[in-house]
Amino acid sequence: MSEQFLTVKDAIIQRRSIKKFNGQPVDREDLLEIIDDAVWAPNHGNREPWRLVVACGKELFALHELLRDLTVPKWQDLSSDDLDKQMSKFTLAGGYVFAIVPEDARQKERLEDYAAASSMLQNMQLLAWDKGIGSCWKTPGFLDNPKFREALKVQAGERVIAMLQVGYFDDLPKAKERKTSADIVTIFGE
Repeated sequence: MSEQFLTVKDAIIQRRSIKKFNGQPVDREDLLEIIDDAVWAPNHGNREPWRLVVACGKELFALHELLRDLTVPKWQDLSSDDLDKQMSKFTLAGGYVFAIVPEDARQKERLEDYAAASSMLQNMQLLAWDKGIGSCWKTPGFLDNPKFREALKVQAGERVIAMLQVGYFDDLPKAKERKTSADIVTIFGE
């Protein structure tokens, strides 16, 4: 795949959340390169308050089994076609990144860490987009499930804040209108 080299503005405006991946795997080296660059996100006190669990390649099968067990009630009773249909929202992504942050007892630091990790995740999405890799940032309820936390080796005092699905896609979603500065800005003192 050739590199695209978008401007920052183009990457921000053109990026879309991809929900329909085409099943093509994401190369581990590409994903790790994206992560190596994304960690340059601003973070308070240079704490780098994130830890990532990555799945791409052969470990996706075990992740799919875990997601099936946690998200598809009575999956054993479904036909293979029905199960495949329900699981396609997980199995067509070419890779996964789960973001984990410390749950600092101090509210200010906890919020700073969450904001910093969110900035890093946004960097990942933009860098992936520049490589032609789509992404979708999700926060499903199963992130807090004890079985899921155990599988990711999440420790006491840590929280999984995001599931980032990454992968290739065939159709580009249309842009949705966004609010403008006129809609969201109040000038101080006015």
